[in-house]
Amino acid sequence: MPRTGWMCDTDSGMTASTHPLMDRIDWQKAGDETLALLSRLLKQRTINAPDGNPNETAAASMIADLFRAEGMEPEVLESAPGRGNVLCRLPGDGSGGEPILLSGHLDVVPVELDQWKRDPFAGEVHDGWMWGRGAVDMKHMVAMEVMTMILLHRLGVPLKRDLIFAGVADEEAGCEQGSLWLARNHPEKIRGEYVISEIGGFTLHMAGKHFYPVQVAEKGICWLTITARGTPGHGSLPNRDNPIAAIARAAELLATKRLPHHVTPVVERFVRTLSQHQKVPNSLVLKGLLSKPLCGHILDNVFPDPSLASTFDAVLHNTANPTILRSGVKINQVPGEASVQVDGRLLPGQTGADLIEEIKRLIGPGYTYTIDKEMPASVTEVADPIAGMIDTVLTRHDTKAVPIRNLLPGFTDAKAYTELGMKCWGFSPLKLPPGSNFAAMFHGHNERVPVDGVRWGLAVLMDLISGLVAK
Repeated sequence: MPRTGWMCDTDSGMTASTHPLMDRIDWQKAGDETLALLSRLLKQRTINAPDGNPNETAAASMIADLFRAEGMEPEVLESAPGRGNVLCRLPGDGSGGEPILLSGHLDVVPVELDQWKRDPFAGEVHDGWMWGRGAVDMKHMVAMEVMTMILLHRLGVPLKRDLIFAGVADEEAGCEQGSLWLARNHPEKIRGEYVISEIGGFTLHMAGKHFYPVQVAEKGICWLTITARGTPGHGSLPNRDNPIAAIARAAELLATKRLPHHVTPVVERFVRTLSQHQKVPNSLVLKGLLSKPLCGHILDNVFPDPSLASTFDAVLHNTANPTILRSGVKINQVPGEASVQVDGRLLPGQTGADLIEEIKRLIGPGYTYTIDKEMPASVTEVADPIAGMIDTVLTRHDTKAVPIRNLLPGFTDAKAYTELGMKCWGFSPLKLPPGSNFAAMFHGHNERVPVDGVRWGLAVLMDLISGLVAK
């Protein structure tokens, strides 16, 4: 049996391993190596912003060098200068099916340095947590994936299907230079039956239970520009046809009002599973979210945690957040038009045209609409055989685990892999202590992961992957 971390605690839930190779691993050493790699990744300033220089190639090359030192054969493919994607494949004999892809993005969002308690690019451990931009999203998973590949290679275990690692660029800006570029230009290098990536497998503490959301669906995107036109004129004269006023009214409505209520099968199952493990009245409150007349009242007046209310709000409605306003070139000239860019997110089964119709009903006539980018929602079959394996692994490593399927309000590289017909599972296991506001650390200040939680996650991921690929 594994000999360190939660894996050897009497209350950890560890029984028999899925594969005998789990007993051959020095888990202390493997965890140390994973954390050292995570620290190195966090020191790479792969900030993906319009005025930034993400240079994922530096991080990709670092990982490639690590693979080469182990005798493996990685390659780094650049979609543009500095936009590197690192790939590595462990070959199997195909008897177990098509390849498994382990995917993680190397880029991160910007930081506001004055809002951080620790240096976001130092990769340091403080009070049992490793701090840094990307620790949660998603360099801890990249480090665990790389170590899973290395451990399988070191052990020399024959594989029944190929295992591929892809460390990709540009996820934070829409995937065009990373997973989408690979899917459209080098599909043969990444195509497989399953992809394991973000977001899921982290502990959600509720009523003494440890829920583990596993992502099987994510919302689509519809980024659009809404334009109002009016009568231009001199800034010294009153102008009742000023398009800025019209676009401001539209932006205010979009920011403060909800679009129509939609219950998808994944979210219905998610809510009902949560409610089954709650006592009255919490169980009734959760079920009330599925009711169109009750949902808004519950979100606004019953949920004490705004972030939790926001999450449920997002998975029960299409959303349209105004993010960029544009108008005018001179202070003394009333412009002829004004526009707002809107980050629209689509529930499964919804289209950009559906979203525009909902917006029109909310803000009224007099606007024009341009869809700047649209990508559909993605949904994986929740009854797939891998679901049972994930549940078994989670409950083996945590006896209080309650695995649940969930819908992600955002988007991930799954958008690209869905184009190749792959089954996408968001599962980046991480054990969290009670009181962890995990969701707030995605793109938030003071992003960090618990050191012991990463060690636990490595063992869980290795357990799942060995069961999928090892003979």
